[in-house]
Amino acid sequence: MDGTIRNNIKIGTKVMVVQKQDQRTGKLTEGVVMRLLTNSPKHPRGIKVMLEGGIVGRVQEIKD
Repeated sequence: MDGTIRNNIKIGTKVMVVQKQDQRTGKLTEGVVMRLLTNSPKHPRGIKVMLEGGIVGRVQEIKD
């Protein structure tokens, strides 16, 4: 599923995100969505979320 569309991402969904400091390398971090931080319905670089544990990043892949 597409991580650039907000409706595809729900709280509790397992996702792969890229953190701000990892954008150049493209290193992905896996986690479970705790909060949706992007309010717009779409974002070209991925919807920004907060994972359980406090990590903030933009969704690149949806695992579930």
